[in-house]
Amino acid sequence: MTDRSFRFTHAITRRPGHSITAGLRAMDTGSPDLAQMLVDHAEYVATLRATGATVVELDPLEAFPDSVFVEDTALCLPEGAVVMRPGAPSRLGEAARMAPHLAALYAEVVQVSGPGFIEGGDILVTEREILVGRSARTDADGIAELTHLVAPWGHKVHEVITPPGVLHFKTDCSLLDAETVLATDRLAASGCFDGYRVIPVATGEEAAANTIRFNDLVLMPAGFPRTADRLAAAGYDLRQIGNSECAKLDGGMSCLSLRFTPRA
Repeated sequence: MTDRSFRFTHAITRRPGHSITAGLRAMDTGSPDLAQMLVDHAEYVATLRATGATVVELDPLEAFPDSVFVEDTALCLPEGAVVMRPGAPSRLGEAARMAPHLAALYAEVVQVSGPGFIEGGDILVTEREILVGRSARTDADGIAELTHLVAPWGHKVHEVITPPGVLHFKTDCSLLDAETVLATDRLAASGCFDGYRVIPVATGEEAAANTIRFNDLVLMPAGFPRTADRLAAAGYDLRQIGNSECAKLDGGMSCLSLRFTPRA
């Protein structure tokens, strides 16, 4: 068993811009504070770099308020990168802007051309499969095209269903290691993680489900002490990062980076 699903040499991030206050949100809980978001984003980037990874930090894209959430623009695998086709019309241009940065690091970059839609936030890569949640942002046609694109690289796609009212599949789950996922009860109850060890987030701390395993660290949003205790008890090395402002735009730890090891 390898650990390519959580050991990475590279990450791509993008600093939030002033237009972030116009970002999409399922429910209005107030406009994000850009100054605080920049502080939290800098800590996030520094934590990734502390693992020894090369982190590319792109400039803000003011024309695209949600562009800080780079994960939705691509799927990065060792063999190549797949440029996504976001389901939110205002975000379609973000994927096109990401493609040249991927081409600088990968020998092979392919693209979801449509008519379907798919966003990276709905994709969980494990050692054995690529789980893709159908959601309001990812449809069956998008999943079918992704399945076709990654098949030559030897990857299998398993379509699952994101719970109603949940923006992205990874809003409710994250990979902790080759055999373990962190998940909400409502998602785990669907059976999509049969064969994996599941650590449930604490009741009332569902927003803690979106964490990332990056090399030897688990980055999780700050403010969820009971879930943090569960992860620490399971032996994970935690780093808790402020996420109050990204959360106002339905964003979490995974949304803020593309994480990968391009094959030489």
